[in-house]
Amino acid sequence: MLTQQELERSPLFQGISYDEYRRMLTCFQAVQRSYRPEEMIYDFSKPNQNAVGIIERGAASLIRIDADGVATVLEELHAGGVFGKDLAFAGSREDSLEVVCRTACDVLFIDYPHILKRCENACYHHSLLVQNMLRLMADKAQSLSERVDVLSRRSIREKLLCYFRQQSEKEGANTFTLPFSLSTLADYIATDRSAMMRELKRLREEGTVSSDGRRFTLRS
Repeated sequence: MLTQQELERSPLFQGISYDEYRRMLTCFQAVQRSYRPEEMIYDFSKPNQNAVGIIERGAASLIRIDADGVATVLEELHAGGVFGKDLAFAGSREDSLEVVCRTACDVLFIDYPHILKRCENACYHHSLLVQNMLRLMADKAQSLSERVDVLSRRSIREKLLCYFRQQSEKEGANTFTLPFSLSTLADYIATDRSAMMRELKRLREEGTVSSDGRRFTLRS
């Protein structure tokens, strides 16, 4: 269960009081589980998997694995992040989708029908939860649009610079911190890590970017 401070930071429960949140967990028959790093949280291939997962603590990744076994990170999930079949990116039938822990995670699961079904009391906080869910789906659509923009670039250099510009705009400054490791960045832009590292080295040498660990500065 979220603490009151964590609830206030959760985008899914925005505007919902702590007492209302606790009542909703009982009404929705919510289930809470804990996971270790690298453990699979959610397998989209399971036929009866229709729960919505909410990351309460920790970080995880939505990963697509294609028929050749190549893994691509589709989305990074942090505290407040939401995932589920009805919220996922579409893929080929031969692809598999998984949510995997990056760190130890606490996850709350609510069956999707419980969210959509209007409760008998017509509670205002239930309607607010549905509104929040719709907003999160819109945010995911925006995230997908940004990802398509990056992947549509022809070269590794163009993909990196496109992604760096996106992060710079979000930060409102030329300096920003990557939300994940460089290995995960290579997965995100769908390229070989060694090739990406060579391109990053060239960008540093020509002065286009500078970096210290995951902290980057875009200089042009």
